[in-house]
Amino acid sequence: MNGNPPRLTSRREALCRMSAGFGMAALGGILGDSLRAAPGPEASPWAPRQPHFPAKAKNVIFLFLNGGLSQIDSFDHKPLLEKYDGKPLPYETPPTEFTTGNLMKSPFAFKRYGQSGVEVSELFPRVGEMIDHFCIIRSMQADIPNHGPSMLLMNTGHNQPGRPSMGSWITYGLGSDNQNLPGFVVLAPGRGNSAQLYNSAFLPTVYQGTFISHEETDPAKQIQFLSSDQTAGPRQRRQLALLQDLNRSHLDRQQGDLPELEAAIQSMEVAFRMQTEAPEVFDVRKESPETLERYGPGHFARGCLMARRLVESGVRIVEVYYGSDNDWDSHVDILAQRRLSALSDPPIAALIQDLKERGLFDETLVLVGSEFGRTPVLHIGGAASVQNGRDHNIHGFTYLLAGGGVKGGCIYGATDDFGFKVAENPVHVHDLHATVLHLLGIDHEKLTYRYSGRDFRLTDVHGKVVSEIIA
Repeated sequence: MNGNPPRLTSRREALCRMSAGFGMAALGGILGDSLRAAPGPEASPWAPRQPHFPAKAKNVIFLFLNGGLSQIDSFDHKPLLEKYDGKPLPYETPPTEFTTGNLMKSPFAFKRYGQSGVEVSELFPRVGEMIDHFCIIRSMQADIPNHGPSMLLMNTGHNQPGRPSMGSWITYGLGSDNQNLPGFVVLAPGRGNSAQLYNSAFLPTVYQGTFISHEETDPAKQIQFLSSDQTAGPRQRRQLALLQDLNRSHLDRQQGDLPELEAAIQSMEVAFRMQTEAPEVFDVRKESPETLERYGPGHFARGCLMARRLVESGVRIVEVYYGSDNDWDSHVDILAQRRLSALSDPPIAALIQDLKERGLFDETLVLVGSEFGRTPVLHIGGAASVQNGRDHNIHGFTYLLAGGGVKGGCIYGATDDFGFKVAENPVHVHDLHATVLHLLGIDHEKLTYRYSGRDFRLTDVHGKVVSEIIA
């Protein structure tokens, strides 16, 4: 990205950028719908590009606790809820998705940690021990109080599908430091979440997130069709060269008007190169027993560990989903977040420690949060016998940021006495995205792509950099 981003200069290039293209035929299966080729075979679309200005961060790890982490039960302590427990909210209830009732105190104890003295609940003791490395934004806001639009907003900057994801914008603008791996990797269990959350939309399809399941520990099962035969490389290289020559000959005869074929040509080249590095990077079994124990059990722990290995290998952005469903969606019983945090608290803290020990912390921005928070009032209704849960809250929730040029041990913004609405320094999702891009050296107003007659950007026509949290 030198100055202005690239523009469409020909019909061929326009078709190539707007078409879905073929998937990675050589990888098939998992990678087939994730990693696409960019226009033009001559230069790698992931080649590193210079930012608009000196960057604080080089890489991003986004830990997404999908479903809705409760801010008032984790990082936004509200003692007044003790006094008003069971009583009506003393002001008009802001719009929520479902019917809500009276106020409910947090069932979890809080204590102060670190030199900053930040209060953290018993759900996150390991993160609490490292809280001086985090900046806590307590004044996040979104637009629509249900999962689909809010997850799209947090991941793509828009409430409706059809916009490129944040990871796609970042790799489009900056490329990646490793040409043998995708620039944007998405880790989630099972079949993962909707691809709309990490798609490239109208950006060149090579910038779409490459989905890998972090349920598996064996790379051969995570990524299909990776050869384990070390002698197959030269033979496979000759086969691929022949196939590429035939494809290019056909492409030339068609005067370059087959964007899907050109995409396939480059995809197979990338797939070939991945065979040399992907098995090593994704094999967390190579880590020491001490490291594995520190991250703890479970697929989210493996995802956090894989994320560190990927950014260490030069991948630009890694997003780790806690689950393939709305796991943190605690409508019935907020005590469910005790089990969820037990599997997320150790790996989040271990990731921060690992990044610091390996000298990656200062150049890696880590984000932790959900699509929204939860209400201080009870969710009521439904067939469940237990009514101890909280509804969705877009009016004031919490995000954690660490590393990558962010001030540690700081709190920005505040909600009201009950943790329902922002009372100080609101931060919309657009502002968070603008700040992430700024830390990477990108002016969010200049990273644009012309499509359908207008210049699009991640922050649409909004966004303000939260300069107060930048070190």
